[in-house]
Amino acid sequence: MFMSLKSDFGKRLQKIRKYKGLTQAQLAEAMDLSIEMISNMERGINGPSFATLEKITEVLKVTAHELFFFDED
Repeated sequence: MFMSLKSDFGKRLQKIRKYKGLTQAQLAEAMDLSIEMISNMERGINGPSFATLEKITEVLKVTAHELFFFDED
């Protein structure tokens, strides 16, 4: 089933965050963002800016490609 890019990205972000053992609060603090912003990205409400994408890759130690590699779950 086709989902929106924001929704797919949000699910992938959440999956990677949990795999790395981080809470939304920990990720938000490491990125200097609000927990609400992390939550909104994971729920597909907001999409990240390029600057935020770069910060996500640094904090989670993943490539941009990994953030956009959507599973068939």
